[in-house]
Amino acid sequence: MTGDTRSTPTVSETAAGVRVITEAVPSVRSVALGLWVRTGSRDETPAQAGVSHFLEHLLFKGTPSYTAIEISERFDGLGASFNAATSKESTHLHARFLDEHTPDVFALLGEMLLESTFPDIDSEREVVLEEIAMYEDEPSDRVHDYLADAIFGDTPLGRRILGQAEVISNVPVPEIAAYHRARYTADNIVVAAAGNVDHEAIVALAESLDAAPGGEDTLVPQEPRLTGRLEFAVKETEQYHVCFGGPGIDRADERRFALAVLDSILGGSSSSRLFREVREERGLAYSVGTYSEQYTDTGLVAAYVGTREDNVEEACEVIGREFKRIQCEPVGAEELDRAKEHVKGRLVLSGESTAARMSRIARAILHGLPLLTLDEMLARVDAVTVDDVSALASELFAEERLSAAAVGRDEARFRAATAPVCASLAA
Repeated sequence: MTGDTRSTPTVSETAAGVRVITEAVPSVRSVALGLWVRTGSRDETPAQAGVSHFLEHLLFKGTPSYTAIEISERFDGLGASFNAATSKESTHLHARFLDEHTPDVFALLGEMLLESTFPDIDSEREVVLEEIAMYEDEPSDRVHDYLADAIFGDTPLGRRILGQAEVISNVPVPEIAAYHRARYTADNIVVAAAGNVDHEAIVALAESLDAAPGGEDTLVPQEPRLTGRLEFAVKETEQYHVCFGGPGIDRADERRFALAVLDSILGGSSSSRLFREVREERGLAYSVGTYSEQYTDTGLVAAYVGTREDNVEEACEVIGREFKRIQCEPVGAEELDRAKEHVKGRLVLSGESTAARMSRIARAILHGLPLLTLDEMLARVDAVTVDDVSALASELFAEERLSAAAVGRDEARFRAATAPVCASLAA
């Protein structure tokens, strides 16, 4: 593995309090630029459920200078690929483009972020309502929200990012504008850029952002449930879509590198235990694997499988057995090394993308994380031991912590099938 040849990210702050971070990659002609706001669905009250995501859509609908169509034409005319995203803890606009267009793209993104006029709101309501309806028809997506609800309950982390249709249908423009004013403030905003960039030039552009000072801190600490819960949604589907999981670790936890290795061993790679046993050996599923989410103060770990009704019991039995085995039997040296190389490979490959670099440094500044170099991250992965994996697995996949969620036809059948994973869920 070669050393980290990337430049060190540079951080500054504008007079208004907007933080700016850049990472120069002189070997490319492109720039990945993101304007990030530390606000997302976990900042919403139940009456606001979905406003963060709806607001993200509305940022594209018009500004004092451009209509929605003109925004698209402007981006196309600059040769830019652009989009936006909302998560539970952040919202951001981002674009990739030729370096020569940096000032023009920045100006457009900045105007969209802070000066949206919220036109055509009723038509965009319908678009978001269609997105929610489409999501409701996808049980393989919906089951993850049921699991989050089982783990976190009726809290912002337990609710889905898209929100509720009744809120989107009725929230008035003044309430959306008030949410925008309260959250899209200078000290909540991070400007991040990676590629062929000049840091001081980006800082100068960021100084032009007309963001009000004083962000509203609405982050309420979240406590996951202490014991597991089962949620089931009845739906006529060809498969049962099944998740098992529990509380995880927060995004700053040093054990996140051990968790990445654990995930690769258990279900996060094509040679993982669950993929091999459930799919390759038994043919019980096309899609099976594990994943994790990290937030400011907590997280979750989970396994997912989509399988036909006749295979539910066997698939759950395999998952339960592998959960227990990863806790009780030390991982072999060869398997540990393979998992480490898998994790390191993903880190290095993502570093080849300026968009991935931009996202990584933005999230670090946005959430107060240390800015580790690639070599530092690789060293932390290399330092993970067999004992680290066993200890983390024993904590995170302990039976009493696990919840279950599924979408399918027969709740009683699924409940009985959960016994090998967690006996109390089957009771």
